[in-house]
Amino acid sequence: MTKKVVHIITGLNDGGAEGVLTRLCLHSEQAQHVVISLMDEGKYGPLLSRSGVTVHCLEMNPGKPSIVRFFRLIRVIREEQPDLVQTWMYHADLLGGIAARLAGVRRVFWSIRHSTLEKGKSKRSTIMIARLCAILSGWVPDEIICCANKARYVHKDIGYSARKLSVIPNGYDLSRFRPDCAAGARVRAELGLSANDFIIGNVGRFDPLKDHSNLLQALARVAGCKIPFRCLLIGKGLSPDNTGLIKQIATLGLQDSVLLIGQRSDVPAVMNALDLHVLSSLSEGFPNVLAEAMACGTPCVSTDVGDALDILGDRDACCNARDPKALAEVIIKSAREWQQYPLVWQARKVASSQRISEKFSIEVMVEAYEACWFHSV
Repeated sequence: MTKKVVHIITGLNDGGAEGVLTRLCLHSEQAQHVVISLMDEGKYGPLLSRSGVTVHCLEMNPGKPSIVRFFRLIRVIREEQPDLVQTWMYHADLLGGIAARLAGVRRVFWSIRHSTLEKGKSKRSTIMIARLCAILSGWVPDEIICCANKARYVHKDIGYSARKLSVIPNGYDLSRFRPDCAAGARVRAELGLSANDFIIGNVGRFDPLKDHSNLLQALARVAGCKIPFRCLLIGKGLSPDNTGLIKQIATLGLQDSVLLIGQRSDVPAVMNALDLHVLSSLSEGFPNVLAEAMACGTPCVSTDVGDALDILGDRDACCNARDPKALAEVIIKSAREWQQYPLVWQARKVASSQRISEKFSIEVMVEAYEACWFHSV
């Protein structure tokens, strides 16, 4: 008999947790999935609905808890009569976990997507809710699924029940993120990129944690080595109207080398247009962009944050965060390999995509979740 899983998530806008939840619902065959969004349907709600997944939206206002909507949450859970509830992110872990217990659900699973809980890196309210969840972790969830090993260590340190913490890495749709030379060539032609230039890219929203300043300072050092390159910055807030970023680019003399692309709907094609993807973050959990780029056969280098090293599988491709000199060195090393040893570079591209298909496919992730839900004791 098919089991019913109710997922409770803060919202369904574009984000890592939201994407993982959607992929899980669309590829899991051992369960009937129902999704409850504490807020609205966001980006993923319509996609889930079109795919036959029931979606409930409670329309809660961010930062304004509602007793009425909390009791509605309990009522919806009771009406769905799930075999288990899986919550996603702190607010949903707290509200959804308690609501599930009050609704009489026997099996409750939390999901942790953060690997940093430090002042200045996380909101004060986020830290407070995480600490409250830590207090309740011995009672509310049966198991707490982390997206990254670092997330497990961080939450164990703040008091989460250690015996309940486990890790299931994200899985990726390899029919979407795959090597596609034609798609990459189209993007290069669209942007007027030369085949002779080493094309560097960074995909991710404009956010202090992504530390684009670190990347730009590193690129200034790369430029000093006379390596011909162009760098594409892709994501929300990375557009020509970001005057502060434009000023920093000009100050570093990179105005002819860095292109602000903004958000794109064709991220796999953009990944295929790159020779190297660079993650410059000062904090991450499980950085999806590394796995997505590698799945497309695009080699990556990264700051050593979150589970970046576990994804890359190559310590030489990692460097310390907030160290532009070290980041420049790993970029320069890759550029020279691309320039001087094309066969070695091609082997690195193939190895990148193979690593993701073997360790981080959707099938591997779905199997791990289903084993946790249905076969754990």
